[in-house]
Amino acid sequence: MALPKRKHSKSRTNNRRMHWRITAPGMVRCPSCNKYKLPHRACPSCGHYSPSVSVAVKERTKKGRQQ
Repeated sequence: MALPKRKHSKSRTNNRRMHWRITAPGMVRCPSCNKYKLPHRACPSCGHYSPSVSVAVKERTKKGRQQ
């Protein structure tokens, strides 16, 4: 197997990894309840997707499980 001839410096390694950061997802406000949600998805708090489409939302318990 091929092995590196010399050790890469910490600076060179960090420069290569410079673009490995995680970006936050783009969030938009729901037009009906004004809370943040992912675009092109139904709102998790009120269930609206567009003015003509709405989905029933189940109520969450204290542990975060749906009933």
